[in-house]
Amino acid sequence: MKQSLALIFWLISFPLFSQEIESLKLADFQKILQTPNEKVLVVNFWATWCAPCIKELPLLEKLHQQNAGVQVLLVSMDYDLDPDIEKVVRFQNRKKLQAKILFLTENDPNAWIDKIDKHWSGALPATLVINTKTKKRELVQGELAEGQLEELIKKVNN
Repeated sequence: MKQSLALIFWLISFPLFSQEIESLKLADFQKILQTPNEKVLVVNFWATWCAPCIKELPLLEKLHQQNAGVQVLLVSMDYDLDPDIEKVVRFQNRKKLQAKILFLTENDPNAWIDKIDKHWSGALPATLVINTKTKKRELVQGELAEGQLEELIKKVNN
């Protein structure tokens, strides 16, 4: 009986919704941003310690679930302060995030932020919307407002 209860508890607590978080270096991440894609990329730079980042995650999750023409990538910037990816995994599970999460394993963000976008100050959250076919890009620094993502997607598609 105890084994059955333990198995039931494990099955209930197992995060069926989560995906594996991929660790990658800047060069690999840049390849993702440059690879032609049929979908518009919505790349959100966030951290588990950033309150505005956490506040806007539902907008990104909604976009991920409701817009098949968009690929949402949530890029964790936690590595610089805490290189433990398990902290991000626990956060993903707790918040039930389904969008793909990338764990950027780079130190000293000030040394590489301009390689992502020359207009990015490094502030979090930041969202980069890219149409890889047309090379159009839009960057938003700061928390996203309701409807803003849809407008940015329209801009890069025109």
